[in-house]
Amino acid sequence: MITPVKRVPIRNPANALTVLRLILVPVFAAFVIISEMTDSWWRIAACIVFGIASVTDLADGWIARTWGLITAFGKVADPLADKALTGTALVLLSAYDVLPWWVTGLILARELGVTLMRFWVLRHGVIAASRGGKVKTLLQIAAIAWYLWPFSAGLATVGPWLMGAAVIVTLVTGLDYAFRAFALRRNTRT
Repeated sequence: MITPVKRVPIRNPANALTVLRLILVPVFAAFVIISEMTDSWWRIAACIVFGIASVTDLADGWIARTWGLITAFGKVADPLADKALTGTALVLLSAYDVLPWWVTGLILARELGVTLMRFWVLRHGVIAASRGGKVKTLLQIAAIAWYLWPFSAGLATVGPWLMGAAVIVTLVTGLDYAFRAFALRRNTRT
């Protein structure tokens, strides 16, 4: 007997959170840009929007897995929304001389490489996020939030340590993802 495949509607709570995160990216960017022209209250608003968008990143995957709401749209849109949010934050922080450009360049190069590998192996399977990938995301979120928060200057040494840890874990997990992508391609050919 053939079991019918459960059809998951594209309109579901997990995908709605992903779309919300995409919508929040330009709002976040506008708040950061305005904060550079006015006062720190806009920077606080930008940090709060970044935090809300980051929570949607943590929640949408959990909802999709728990309730069986995984869709092709979510598999593609979720990582793109993540990259849009963190990439925008990193570029803006570097543009305003808060974060060195080499940090932004390394992280964005890794994220672009992983995104391209995702598309490269998509028809062979999906490589689930590893624990290291989740730690990477949390470290990036924490470091970016630290640099965004306008009152963290008193503890200035915390930011570089957080971002340093984020960069190291980002690069290590990028290599891990590359190894897993090549293994998946190799194993599906045989």
